Amino acid sequence: MPRAVRERQMLDAAVEVFARRGYRAASMDEIAEVAGASKPLVYLYLNSKEELFSACIRREAEALILAVREGVDPGAPADRRLWNGLRGFFAHTAAHPDGWAVLHCQARTHGEPFALEVAALRQELVDVVTQLIVATAAENGCDAPLPWQEASGLAHALVGAAESLAGWTNGRTDVAPAERDTAETLMNFAWAGLDNLMNGRRWAPARP
Repeated sequence: MPRAVRERQMLDAAVEVFARRGYRAASMDEIAEVAGASKPLVYLYLNSKEELFSACIRREAEALILAVREGVDPGAPADRRLWNGLRGFFAHTAAHPDGWAVLHCQARTHGEPFALEVAALRQELVDVVTQLIVATAAENGCDAPLPWQEASGLAHALVGAAESLAGWTNGRTDVAPAERDTAETLMNFAWAGLDNLMNGRRWAPARP
């Protein structure tokens, strides 16, 4: 079997076991068994449990970023690009719940270097969404240019909401909502706020 195919099988097995057991409880014996490979072969290809976990994080992160970027049609209006990006995110996390569990739950709870790798993924998502928010404001005739810092803050909030919704959806024991419905829920929430900003309707606390 070609090495690339065998490594993919090992990573698939590792993602499944890490998602189910957690990083500490997962064993290389079980990963090898699920992959249909010998334990020495897993070590030969992927060196150690820590390096295997890092490889899983990188692969799942790259796949998620690709799904979001591919969903964003550069020729579409800004609101459609944001909508399609959200749909790409929720479709991918729904289709790959084990990968999402590794990224969102397991990697964040074990400190460096795993948490740093997930933080880099999150920042890349935030950068994509920030650009979409700035473009949305510009294309829809925002009364004043939206400062990059404010757009970045909104992007952090939107990405955090998307992560929370994906975790909520994948963790449900009843019938989970379709990815389109989840994306529409968040799009409606975000778009109402962006529409107010673009038309100069900013919320402010009442003065005493």
